[in-house]
Amino acid sequence: MSGARINVDGVDVSPDHFIDGRRVTSKRTFEDRSPLDWSWKLADIARGTALEAQLAVGAAVAAFPAWAALGVEGRAPYLERLADLIDEHVERIAHVECLDMAMLEDSLRRRVINRGARNFRAYAQLAREYSPRRWSSNGTDNEVLRHPAGATVVITPWNAPFMLSTWKCAPALAAGNTVILKPAEWSPLSCSMLMDLVEEADFPPGVFNLVQGFGEEVGAALVDDPRVRRISFTGSPETGRLIGEAAAKHLVPFTAELGGKGPFIVFADADLDAAAQKAAVMFDDAGQVCLAGTRLLVEASVFDDFVERFRDATSRHVLGDSRDAHTTISPLIHPEHFNRVKGFVDRARQHGDHVLLGGDEAAHEGLWYQPTVIEPRDNDSEVVQREIFGPVLTLQRFEDEAEAVRLANSTPYGLSAVIYTSSHDRATRVGSRVRAGTVWVNCFLVRDLTAPFGGIGISGVGREGGDYALDFYSDLTTLQIKEGTTHG
Repeated sequence: MSGARINVDGVDVSPDHFIDGRRVTSKRTFEDRSPLDWSWKLADIARGTALEAQLAVGAAVAAFPAWAALGVEGRAPYLERLADLIDEHVERIAHVECLDMAMLEDSLRRRVINRGARNFRAYAQLAREYSPRRWSSNGTDNEVLRHPAGATVVITPWNAPFMLSTWKCAPALAAGNTVILKPAEWSPLSCSMLMDLVEEADFPPGVFNLVQGFGEEVGAALVDDPRVRRISFTGSPETGRLIGEAAAKHLVPFTAELGGKGPFIVFADADLDAAAQKAAVMFDDAGQVCLAGTRLLVEASVFDDFVERFRDATSRHVLGDSRDAHTTISPLIHPEHFNRVKGFVDRARQHGDHVLLGGDEAAHEGLWYQPTVIEPRDNDSEVVQREIFGPVLTLQRFEDEAEAVRLANSTPYGLSAVIYTSSHDRATRVGSRVRAGTVWVNCFLVRDLTAPFGGIGISGVGREGGDYALDFYSDLTTLQIKEGTTHG
């Protein structure tokens, strides 16, 4: 490890970029502050520009031929070494990420950071297990070949930055691509720690790079570089459209996960206690989870019963310091985002929506916001139709399956949905009609890394996960050889 280092509450972290196997500084920096206490400046982070973007893409392009030539068996050991190192450093990474974006430290330690290690191991194995499609037709023997595509730009969001970065970078690297990772400026530190582990795992210089900074500066330069051959993004639909335009200009394949407004549908035959308890989980991480079912849709005949149980489950939440194991509601990430969430609730009141629960800043000083439930005046209400990304849920009732499906599909989003019912037939019937990339029935956030993941509508473009991701990060060739062609 080289370059200047900083101490973040006892953990050694670099504030610099990682380009071509070494730390690189910038002339300018930006402040990184902790949501736990906005007066606490964690670091001054190197602020990348078009110059750093060009350097990183150049390093990735130069490193690509040798990395691609290693083949799957040559690349997999690097990914597996990196996975082992992540497991060794879970405690340190979890602590820093907690300070940087305020996700609950206990959750980061137990289930989130180690998912990063799982991502690298899973894709190393999936790449090894790939079996190309082979068939005969029209007098030819056919085979589909995967080829590494080239330099890849990965732009990740500020929520769960470490895990979501590995989710995208692992398949890109396993497929034989080189990577330039650009983390969100509100929570960059854990991704910088990942680069320390990349260096320790002896990745060849230029294979895995990190550039920090603002989207309109370094991010725009990265996606507009014609040498880039793949782009993957997670964030807002507004930014996704801009990146998509840049990708289209250079005819670069692009995948994006762009947020959600998922329905949480509760039928009268559901286990109402289980449904209410899981609905209260939608407030976890201060609602800063794109997959959350933020629109509670409850069958009219059990509406009051469900609301009573849901109130009870929600009352058990504890707002507090994310480092405290008793805390269940963390602060919002940034004052700008706090004001955005508050603005939604304020406008809902003005619109005539009924704030059933919460709706005020917490008594807790800082960036905490109370769990809030709003009964909208109508389905066109802004709080129903737009992603809030905070601890704010809407609550509506429906009379039958048809109305439940209509309400579920009534927003432009389509990332995820949750259904609670005791009927397998209804689960299949309704689940197949709800417009969402993932539908969970009587559960939530159960992930199989081989399953396709992505959104419908403005929730995204393309799919990640398993072979879907490896195919995206590859160029596919159909090789056709006339039957009877001799060997030798």
